[in-house]
Amino acid sequence: MKYKLLAAGILAFLSTGTVRAQEQEQGGQEKSLYIKGNALFAPIGILNLGIEKQISPKYTLQGDVFISPWKSFSGHELQFYSVSAEGRYYFNEAFKHWYVGANIGFAAYNASKWNYWNDDTFENWNGETLRNSNLYQRGFSIMLGVTAGYQFQLSERWNLDIYGTVGTSQGFYKGYDRTTGRRYDRAEKFNKSGEIIPYRGGVMISYKFK
Repeated sequence: MKYKLLAAGILAFLSTGTVRAQEQEQGGQEKSLYIKGNALFAPIGILNLGIEKQISPKYTLQGDVFISPWKSFSGHELQFYSVSAEGRYYFNEAFKHWYVGANIGFAAYNASKWNYWNDDTFENWNGETLRNSNLYQRGFSIMLGVTAGYQFQLSERWNLDIYGTVGTSQGFYKGYDRTTGRRYDRAEKFNKSGEIIPYRGGVMISYKFK
């Protein structure tokens, strides 16, 4: 029920933003467009790029991609590919200061969950003793969340966008043991998991394209 309410709230936010944007649209007024890259992940070879387009004085739409190509990162799988779309409302004006947003995303991954990055052992359903650090998951997730952030205007064309997104992540995956290549879980097809987590965030350096 809580996931349905969250999804309904996000859809309502997006639809309201679109309607208000159309109402506020002024004929012939130029709308700014920013291209951006996440400076937080770039130093470790993870690509996170986005485009944010103004649709009214206080509303924008953003689309971004996240690509982590690491087959092995610190001894763990970290391949993660996602796309997301977001509607944002700025309390002052577009691209300036505080804003909130509604986000929807899709991700595919071949990665080891953060809570498996240890050497703890456990016994699985058929009596095998497994080590967390040898396990990884392959599957996909659908995400719905709420974003909050702040944009600093560095110059006429450069901005700094600090943001984070929290919401529900609904995952469908298969778990494997790296040492044997076999599945460690009991599900015949996909495992399913749902949780409320922070799933996006960073420091975007933004350039005003027009």
